[in-house]
Amino acid sequence: MVEDCKMPIDTGLRGVVVASTRICEVDGKNGRLLYRGYRIQDLAQATYEEVAHLLLYERLPSPPELERFKAELVSLREVPPQILAALKTRPADAQPMDVLQAAAAMLAHHDPDIHEASREAALRIAKRLIARFPTVVAAWHRIRRGEPVVSPSSRLGHAADFLYLLSGAEPDPEFARTLDIALVLHAEHAFNASTFAAREVASTQAHMYAAVTAAVGSLSGALHGGANARVMQMLQAVGRPERAREFVTAELEAGRKIFGLGHAVYDVDDPRAHILAPLSKKLGERTGDPRWYELSREIETVAKDVFRRRKNADIPVNVDFYSASLYHYLGIPVDLFTPVFAIARVAGWTAHVIEEQFAGAAPKAVLYRPESRYVGDYCGPAECAFVPLEERTAA
Repeated sequence: MVEDCKMPIDTGLRGVVVASTRICEVDGKNGRLLYRGYRIQDLAQATYEEVAHLLLYERLPSPPELERFKAELVSLREVPPQILAALKTRPADAQPMDVLQAAAAMLAHHDPDIHEASREAALRIAKRLIARFPTVVAAWHRIRRGEPVVSPSSRLGHAADFLYLLSGAEPDPEFARTLDIALVLHAEHAFNASTFAAREVASTQAHMYAAVTAAVGSLSGALHGGANARVMQMLQAVGRPERAREFVTAELEAGRKIFGLGHAVYDVDDPRAHILAPLSKKLGERTGDPRWYELSREIETVAKDVFRRRKNADIPVNVDFYSASLYHYLGIPVDLFTPVFAIARVAGWTAHVIEEQFAGAAPKAVLYRPESRYVGDYCGPAECAFVPLEERTAA
């Protein structure tokens, strides 16, 4: 009976273990993040393609394996022309994450593996999603601006090609490598909201596109992937480092949060933030506009100081905080920050869908079906008595 359940409720599933995984460990107490056993600080030295291979195939690739994997992703970058035609029917002010979610679902219509329920087919679908998400996002950006869609390059790496697709110009190698690192850092993060959404849908034995479409929808929320855009909007609103203390104090006194600070899992700073911060600083110096990094650093410093004095507690900085200024320096529009997050995280989502459906020797058949506690108060503890329509009176 539900009444006998001793588990806590209304906690957002905090601390509730719903499944086991071999993909990722997040140690929030010690600020440790592992992808398949590898520290994120070490993986930041790798390319996104290496990390995507690790997530999908459970091992880092050898040089020949990496070349084959990269060539396969390159060959899959083009999206069906029907998808581009559908994008051209969207209103120019449509939310980019909504457009990406719709495109993710439509891509299923053109996938030859959609009816095959096997690990091998799932891996092929995963590679198509990883390869095509950047193409879709960049194509939508150009379409909404009335610009011609750029065809993917066969020479550029994953991160560099996305910047090329956005602007039509081959990117500076340093900028491309910076985005590459950012994609690695965002590729996976255990059972976060969007990954849980993907796994829940996958547990019904729905295909991978359905699961990833649900994940995109979850990521679009301001409390999940949308936080990075909110950070940049905050920076633009504050404008100057000398206004940081006034802004932070006013926000906290009003009971509002500082986006990019605080986390559902980390008790200490997110290790990814410590990798992104110096990258943002470097790009700020390179572009001759360091104020966005400097403002970020000042807001972080002030917020931590205010929290320590008022609440005798520290507030950790998370991955969204410095990714905002970094993406801005790369020339990525603010409303594409979350789609870029999705471009990175799709490798993690697809790895989790495969694990959810095909872990072990046989396909899994465990449907996620949590319980709830009914607290209806319409009729008190008793069932409601049905009153025929003609006898009802207005409340």
